[in-house]
Amino acid sequence: MRKSLLAASIIALSVAVAPACATKGFVREEVGTVNTKVDTLGSTVEQTQQRVGQNEARIGAVDQKAEAAGKSAADARAAATDARGAADKAAAAANAVGGRVDEVVAATRKLVYQVTLSEDQGNFTFGGAVLPDAAKARLDQVIGQLKTNPQNVYIEIEGHTDNVGPTELNEQLGLERAESVKRYLYEQHQVPLHKINVISYGEEKPVAPNNTRDGRARNRRVVVRVLS
Repeated sequence: MRKSLLAASIIALSVAVAPACATKGFVREEVGTVNTKVDTLGSTVEQTQQRVGQNEARIGAVDQKAEAAGKSAADARAAATDARGAADKAAAAANAVGGRVDEVVAATRKLVYQVTLSEDQGNFTFGGAVLPDAAKARLDQVIGQLKTNPQNVYIEIEGHTDNVGPTELNEQLGLERAESVKRYLYEQHQVPLHKINVISYGEEKPVAPNNTRDGRARNRRVVVRVLS
């Protein structure tokens, strides 16, 4: 009887302990799996951080290159602006010197004859700079005289206006009228450009009162001087 009770107790104890051992083994297995996943995840995070750091370094390098390129472009623009300013100053100086030379040359020459092209003679109209046919015919006569009596000549062309309108506009209009005569002499009669000088006096040198219509018409003129 005692042997039977002891055997039953051992069997019962074995049945009770077996599930506990199985539970502990399962837990250890699951914990091991979780640890492996955590280690893997930690390694992945570390690699990601390294890549982020490398990308940030590359971005910083690109930003530095972009900043350097921007500075170079700004320096180039500044240099171009300075060069343009220097070129403009040089051109102005050259024009000033050329004008003084032309004045000296004209002052040392002798007047051969003079032709005046004005509106009262059917030439330049009010506010206009287009060379009319009548003015072209008179210029043709001038060139004809030069060909029959060839000599070393120099032509000076003055542009004039009346006093109607702003002074600056009149100066520009006088210059355009003188330039139209110069262009005609060069294109139609091949007069060398270095032998022609143009100047605008605008409204500064009237030959008649500007308070009458006829007077203003006389003042709107171009004077062509042939010098030897």
